[in-house]
Amino acid sequence: LFDAVNCLAKENARLLVLGRKHMLVNSSNWKREIMKEMQNKADFFFAENISEDDAFLLYATLRSGKHCKFVTRDFLRDHKACLSDSLTRHLFRKWQRGHQIVFSPSVEGKHIKFLPALCYDCVVQTTGDTWHIPYKDTFEEKYSYRVPRKWLCIQQR
Repeated sequence: LFDAVNCLAKENARLLVLGRKHMLVNSSNWKREIMKEMQNKADFFFAENISEDDAFLLYATLRSGKHCKFVTRDFLRDHKACLSDSLTRHLFRKWQRGHQIVFSPSVEGKHIKFLPALCYDCVVQTTGDTWHIPYKDTFEEKYSYRVPRKWLCIQQR
């Protein structure tokens, strides 16, 4: 968390960290001086220890405006499963792809890297006689926020 806050704070982003109250108790996991340093770089909201913090995350992101982004390792599957129909689930996944910044640990484990949220919809797109098709050249389990970053461009002649 410390590395993530420092990395994002360097971009002069306004940060809100959602955590649980146990983080305020000095322990081997949550050192008081490190928490103070992070609180100088970001706003914090501490929910009850037994709370479901995803609801706070979604509310804070939505309430903060359309340009707000969020970081979580949660895939938010439970929330998608609660949505009433496939169209609503599709819209949620599309919103998620456009707002979730994905944590990507470096190979060496020394640097933190974030994959930016997508500013485009990752579906087949066409203009006239040209098609752009997203694809992956390796098989991996698909998560709603992990979308192909490569595009095949096909043009009819």
